Amino acid sequence: MDEGETEVARGAHHVQSLERGLAVIKAFHADAVELTLSDVARSTGLTRAAARRFLLTLVDLGYVRTDGKYFSLTARVLELGYAYLSSMSLPEVAHPHLERLSAQVHESSSVSVLEGTDIVYVARVAVSRIMTVSINVGTRFPAHATSMGHVLLAGMSEAELEAYLAVVRFDKLTERTVTSAGLLRAELARVRAQGWAMVDQELEEGLRSVAAPIHDRRGAVIAAVNLSTHASRTAAERARTEFVPPLLDAARAIEADLAVAAPVRAARGG
Repeated sequence: MDEGETEVARGAHHVQSLERGLAVIKAFHADAVELTLSDVARSTGLTRAAARRFLLTLVDLGYVRTDGKYFSLTARVLELGYAYLSSMSLPEVAHPHLERLSAQVHESSSVSVLEGTDIVYVARVAVSRIMTVSINVGTRFPAHATSMGHVLLAGMSEAELEAYLAVVRFDKLTERTVTSAGLLRAELARVRAQGWAMVDQELEEGLRSVAAPIHDRRGAVIAAVNLSTHASRTAAERARTEFVPPLLDAARAIEADLAVAAPVRAARGG
């Protein structure tokens, strides 16, 4: 994204400076907590002069701090994510159901939504650490390698799925990861037929998870709920027989509460 680059296929409404400012924020991540001006310019494709202006503006606004050489995000950035979460009834509605589900089966449970080619966690109740990477609200994983991703993709229309397949990268995260459109389509057909998904060590070795869809009042899949466990602790057959029934019950309970919450929020102007 060169600073002098002309806009292509953008509407007249498009504010390029906003796009670039967000790109600067997104340059920071778990493996790039502190960045120099040159790092940010290289990551975003901005000139050093433009990157400096955006960074110093973010410093003025309180979203970034600097010691004169290195820049890093401040906790104020969380406001951007919380603004989204607070506009949703889903995390609030889902959380007590996740607590009951996790207490029932003694495993971690989460809810996620689809954003681009990733799933994004919006609610979570953790029982034990089962992965080498931490999972919190806002954590993202590639949809093609996760049970919740398979559920969310299975709920897409054919046109939506085609658009997803046109841009997704089938990164091979383990020896079991689905790495082609054909294999993924076959798996999604199974998920649609049975109403739930299982991913067995496709995201990380040792991680086994099952997921179910959460529908809105019109029947569209808007989110997914899962249970995750360690493969050494829970065999695949046990996950099917002991985890899937309560998982499906939790998904239906969340849907029922969402149906009640939606008109209440509307009546309140939410």
